[in-house]
Amino acid sequence: MSGLVRDCADAPELRSGNDAVAVRDVIDASNGCEEFSLRMLRAVVGRSAQRETGAADELLFVMSGRGRLSAADGEHGLEPEAGALLRRGERYELHNDGPEDLLIVAVAVHEPLAREADEGSHTPLSRLADQAAQAATAEREFRIVFDPDNGCASATQFVGYIPVGAAPAHYHLYDEVIYVIEGDGVMHMNASQTPLRAGSCIHLPARKLHTLANSGPGIMRVLGVFRPAGSPAAAFYPDGTPATYVADAPKTASIST
Repeated sequence: MSGLVRDCADAPELRSGNDAVAVRDVIDASNGCEEFSLRMLRAVVGRSAQRETGAADELLFVMSGRGRLSAADGEHGLEPEAGALLRRGERYELHNDGPEDLLIVAVAVHEPLAREADEGSHTPLSRLADQAAQAATAEREFRIVFDPDNGCASATQFVGYIPVGAAPAHYHLYDEVIYVIEGDGVMHMNASQTPLRAGSCIHLPARKLHTLANSGPGIMRVLGVFRPAGSPAAAFYPDGTPATYVADAPKTASIST
């Protein structure tokens, strides 16, 4: 797997009949990503047809709009920067009461780990604003949305905050898909430099040497999902040395709550 960058706008948006939800299949096995399928869901006002997770776990993250998620355990409110975890074999519907479209990044985690018997039938929800900021390399920070501590055994979903500049070239031991929430930058990977903007999507295979640079002027925010689950800060330099951060290093920018 070589990894790739694809703008979500380059994936055709498809709608079936009068379904309220249109889907863009941005990254999946068709372009070399076997671990995940990254889709953009856009729900107009109304109620979607029933959706199924199939054999995958599915992590949702609301980019904009408000609505409701109807699952086996009832209805759950959806708001910007909130996540929901739907496990394999589940069915759900999306409701958008308007007025704006409900835009969701949906990542299917294929061949998920077995579900724990005591997890029950509830639908885990997580608000980004409720999560603590943690430090990573090169003055970067992140907030966990889902990981094994709140019900997602197979993967970690997080939002990363990248200050202006670039970290040294490095790699991770996990496979990852990334959606750029806001900001402009450049992805250095596969001996090429690819511009990034809001809506850019990245497949980053394990051990792929790369640098994600923020061109400025403000913080770049990215939504990432990776497996196996762990810390987004776990990174290694080309010689295999673990990347480290200095906890009291000055920040070029800071995240806001």
